[in-house]
Amino acid sequence: MSRFGPWSAWTTFVVTILVTMALDRVLVSKVRQRGEFREALVRSVLWLTVGLGFTFWVVLERGLESGLNYVTAYLLEKSLSVDNLFVFLIIFRHFRVNGVQQRRVLFWGVFGAILLRLLFIVVGTELLSRFHWMFYIFGAFLVVSGIRLVQGNDKAVDPSNSWALRLARRYLRTSPEFQGDRFFCDVNGVVHATPLFLVLLVVEISDLMFAVDSVPAVLGITVDLFIVYTSNIMAILGLRALYFLLSGMMDRFHKLDWALAAVLVFVGAKMLGHDWIHTPNWLSLGVIGGLLCLGIAASLMLPAPRDCAIDKN
Repeated sequence: MSRFGPWSAWTTFVVTILVTMALDRVLVSKVRQRGEFREALVRSVLWLTVGLGFTFWVVLERGLESGLNYVTAYLLEKSLSVDNLFVFLIIFRHFRVNGVQQRRVLFWGVFGAILLRLLFIVVGTELLSRFHWMFYIFGAFLVVSGIRLVQGNDKAVDPSNSWALRLARRYLRTSPEFQGDRFFCDVNGVVHATPLFLVLLVVEISDLMFAVDSVPAVLGITVDLFIVYTSNIMAILGLRALYFLLSGMMDRFHKLDWALAAVLVFVGAKMLGHDWIHTPNWLSLGVIGGLLCLGIAASLMLPAPRDCAIDKN
């Protein structure tokens, strides 16, 4: 069997995604007229149900251990995605991107994330399989990332200082104004990138930076390429609907960073000590799930400090 696993498993995964996307389109046509929040709620529930429901297929086909690894990796990636959404919200507000434009950017942003995650995951699993000492590198990196997260370094987001944005403005012909939801436009017979394309570029680079944390974290759960990639993609595909569901209340989750930091430190410590301490899959799932629940509960129960709220202007 290749490192990619049996093709029948990948076929089942792709068919599941395609059927869910078709169902998503049907549901959108039925609930869109009832409001944006209702649409986002229905789509989020759909992708969450499919993402968690895929666990049962994994258990039936690959055993309980693989099922536990899948659901742990899925919950880990899903929770880390919430932090991504915080940054996306800042980017959209900075560039004054409207709802229709946000949908288009997130659609192509998710598509790009799917391809980039495949590259990261293949490289990561290959490194861990060939070089045992990479476990210690990845583990130390996650511990440091967790510490930096609670220090607030990752919240200092200024989209205007993005190196990708500076390069794009230097080497691309750009139009000064948005052209609806178009990424490119014709100006006097010459193709120009619109500001919306620059927003897409910043979003893609931001997701790439987050993948540097999230992919090693998931690899700390398992190095099974099929489990790592399917859990990542299942979590990412519901990201667009989740953004519109949570966009109005992201500042409520002001304690989630502490939970995510604890999760990263836990997974990092697990990788650092994997030669001496065996952590059962059920225990990893319990610790990660428990920390996330504590973070959400603390966010809802404790008032947010004034400087934690997202600027509405």
